[in-house]
Order: sequence, then C-alpha cells, then structure tokens
Amino acid sequence: MAICQFEVCANSVESCVAAQRGGADRVELCAGIPEGGTTPSYGEIKQARRVLNEGTAQGLKATRLHVIIRPRGGDFLYSELELERMAEDIRICRELGADGVVFGCLRPDGSLDTEANARLLDAANCQLSIVNCKLSATFHRAFDRCAQPEQALEELISQGFDRVLTSGQQATAADGIPLLKKLHEQAQGRIKILAGCGVNEENIRKIHEATGITEFHFSARGARKSRMIFANPDVYMGAKGADEDTILVTSEERVRNTIAQLLSV
Repeated sequence: MAICQFEVCANSVESCVAAQRGGADRVELCAGIPEGGTTPSYGEIKQARRVLNEGTAQGLKATRLHVIIRPRGGDFLYSELELERMAEDIRICRELGADGVVFGCLRPDGSLDTEANARLLDAANCQLSIVNCKLSATFHRAFDRCAQPEQALEELISQGFDRVLTSGQQATAADGIPLLKKLHEQAQGRIKILAGCGVNEENIRKIHEATGITEFHFSARGARKSRMIFANPDVYMGAKGADEDTILVTSEERVRNTIAQLLSV
C-alpha cells in the first residue's frame, strides 16, 4: 500500500483549521491566491502555528506548517532587495515556528537561479548553537516556468531541496501527467515530486495511478458568501467587476473526500 502525503494550499488561518480537521499532513500557507500565492503576514503565520498546535493537542493529526516565500506576483526573477526580504521572511518564519518554506528563483533565460536559491536555502538551513532549526524546503511552481525541467530537477536535488511542486509544466496536474511521470521516475526517491494545481477528489487517484506520485497539493476550497448586508455597487477594492461578495475558504469536507480517494491505494 502506497503511503501518500497530502498538502493543502491554505489561504487563511480558517483554511488551516479546515485542512487539519480534514486530515491534511501539511498546509502551505499563502496570501494573494489570485496572484499565485504571496507571503502571508506574520500575524497569519503565528496564528496558524497556534491553531495547528491546538488541534494536535486535541487529538487531530499533527499537521505541518509550510509558508510560501514570494514577495509579489508575476515572474520569479528577483532583485537584490527582494532577495534580502525573502531571506528575512524565512528567518522570521523559523522564529514563528514554521516547519518549512516554499520558494523558487529563476534567471532570465528560464534556468534556475542556483545562487539565489542557495542563498535562501542557507537562510532555511540555519543552526542556532546546539539547536538544529533546519526548515524543510520546497521549490514551488516556478519549476513550471523553467526551460529545461529534467536538468532543473537534477540541480534541485544537488542543492538539497526536499521536494518540488509542479503541474508537469501544464495548466493542471491532470494535463501534466506525462511529464510528472517522467520526473517521478527520474527522481528515484532523491527528491519528492509534489503534484499540484487543479488536483481534486475527481482526479487525484488518476494522477497517482498514472504517475506513481505519492505527494499531492490541492486547495479544496469552497465559496462562502459575505455576511455584509449593505454593499456599494459602484466601488471596488480591486478589479472592476470582480466578485467581492464571495470568500473562498478550504472545506474540511472536500479535504477529507479528496484524501479518501487514495486511502485504499
């Protein structure tokens, strides 16, 4: 029987709670989901750590907390100031009790920026006196925008990343099955391939059976209507026409149902 790991992309402390109650092994805490995920506030990270610890104390699964380190949306080519900020964010995540961080840097030609990635890995691998406080490191879906995925995978392995989150360089992991299978075979256990983007209760088993991958990343979110009674239809906080009266939050039921698809594998 394959032992699978399930990571939920959580957009809030509330989503972390739902993920843990649904049986997730990890959460990846993100802000800015419409931008593909950005670094959450320190208050969000601190409260997420607290509620997950409380859940464990109450008998729920010990769900690990990983935090995305991404200062903005857009590309993955970062300036010196952005890299300084990212390294500081990693150090603060460690102080706040995170178990891992998620990041990725590219060069203009689509190759991995191994120097920038090494710099951030150094921040994640810090040791304090006798305490080893190494954070787990995941290379995120910047991988899906790199030019040579097979070569990039070898570089990630040599640099010491624990896993890579990828949809197989396609819009969804289901569409990316051919490359996901190749990457999983190439990895040979040296790095975990974390299949993500569009993974849900309808396709997770298919992806697993077609690729052999045992780690999955999904959001399992559902819509919740705003509790506001009054709203001004002429004012938007973001893009005009956007639905700002619906809040997306992870569903405990959907997490549980998605995991259930592989419990018998």
